[in-house]
Amino acid sequence: MNQRHTYEYDVDSRSATAPANVVRMVGARKRVLEVGCGPGSITKILVTENQCTVTGLERDGDAIKKALPFCERLFQADLNTEDWPTLLDGEEPFDVVVAADVLEHLYDPWTTLKRMVPLTGNDGYLVISLPHAGHAAVIACLINGNFEYRDWGLLDRTHIRFFCLKNIEDLFAQADLKILEVAYVIKQPEETEFAAQWLELPSATQQCLRLSPHATTYQVVVKAVPMDRPGAPLRLKADADATHKLQIIHPLFASSAKRLVGSYLSPQFKQTLRTSLGKLGIKI
Repeated sequence: MNQRHTYEYDVDSRSATAPANVVRMVGARKRVLEVGCGPGSITKILVTENQCTVTGLERDGDAIKKALPFCERLFQADLNTEDWPTLLDGEEPFDVVVAADVLEHLYDPWTTLKRMVPLTGNDGYLVISLPHAGHAAVIACLINGNFEYRDWGLLDRTHIRFFCLKNIEDLFAQADLKILEVAYVIKQPEETEFAAQWLELPSATQQCLRLSPHATTYQVVVKAVPMDRPGAPLRLKADADATHKLQIIHPLFASSAKRLVGSYLSPQFKQTLRTSLGKLGIKI
């Protein structure tokens, strides 16, 4: 029996999922380098629906066997080594370089991203997706004191790096890249793999966490190009409108919410909550 790989999943290109947004941002009839292609879940759609040609890089031998039928070329590569780009010596620049939920698995995603840039052509671009560690469900895990690792999702046990929106902006800026397009994958906390932990929180605490303008941002998908290309960069942090809404809602809610939360929490727990919310730009 052909056993399903951990990262093997079906992709509905019409949906609002991260893989579907990756496929849309790549576009049709492109020459693609897919860095960390896994078992080919996205590769398959790029080839069969978008008529792209894909060169893949992947470390896992079992995943390579599954992705190979969809790749023009596929190289076994460890992205944590310095020399992986040499596998592509002699290759023409690519129209698009894709890394879909890959960088968070690496020791040095900052350097890896920099090494991807020269692999694009003059009109080429990068499409990158990353999980958002600032999701309210992750904060719920921290508040509950239970950082619940799993085989997939926001707290995949193989994740080494964690990114909030500012960290994603900084990641691209240090690679001399600017973001031209962004898609936010939205999931309510009770729709995530941490629904049980979310429901353990008092309702007042849940309401406080929802005040963050990106509390429900589960993944972020971006299209990026070198800084010297035309086009104004997009910012990922809360925009003026979201900040304005927060400023309106927060004063109305703060007094009663603080009293309710205070009735449930110990002084130590209150400080933990203040620290967690402070990282999201919310002061209580």
